[in-house]
Amino acid sequence: MTASAPTAARPVLRIRGLGWAVGGAQIVAGVEFDVAEGEFVAVIGPNGAGKTSLFNLISGLVRPTAGSIELDRADITADPPHRRARRGLGRTFQSSSVFAGLSVLENVRLAAAAHRGSCLRLWRRASSDTAARDAAVDALARVGLSARAAGLAGSLSHGDKRKLEIAILLVTEPRLILLDEPMAGVGTADVPALTEVIRAVHREEGRTVLMVEHHMDVLLGLADRVAVMHHGQLLALDTPAKVMADPLVQDAYLGEAL
Repeated sequence: MTASAPTAARPVLRIRGLGWAVGGAQIVAGVEFDVAEGEFVAVIGPNGAGKTSLFNLISGLVRPTAGSIELDRADITADPPHRRARRGLGRTFQSSSVFAGLSVLENVRLAAAAHRGSCLRLWRRASSDTAARDAAVDALARVGLSARAAGLAGSLSHGDKRKLEIAILLVTEPRLILLDEPMAGVGTADVPALTEVIRAVHREEGRTVLMVEHHMDVLLGLADRVAVMHHGQLLALDTPAKVMADPLVQDAYLGEAL
């Protein structure tokens, strides 16, 4: 594996010797890297390389069979997903996961209320939770969905649903955001606007982002570093220019689309 020099900023995410085997098959093997505070790391590789499996391990959907995961210096290797979320880990998935029958604003307000611990206070009217509503309104403005706040989430385009998912993450104030193929299913015309939202979340808000994506033109304009997965292993981790010029990467993917 080729790797860039460690960054001076303290790591938000630290992965050491991470592995996951199922029925004797090694899905992820010996993966090690750090993601520094405020950094944007892209994860690339063809189908079957282990990218989503890596995200599932980090977010707690599956338990590793080897290695460790730290978030803000706390060992979360054995933590369930909800505990990782409370520690500041937010994730989107390849398939959209919004409440289609609720308004755009209500989707975000519910997330804000849950983050503030007020969602189970059944004796209070939802409209009375002004802090959660204000947070939701602010998050929608940050992703460019203010004008769609009153509409049903199910009526949004796929690109706008992705923006809504990001707004839902923002109200939980995540320390680390995992974006799993956010451009999947998004129409070509919507890609630039969604890219700008992700860029703003990273650069203007200083969020730490780890993103899986197949659109190389999108990644090259966003990522500080690129991690290349190959057969469940980390093949390279460096700046986009160095990774694209790496002979090991070129040899591994000769004839395969990144």
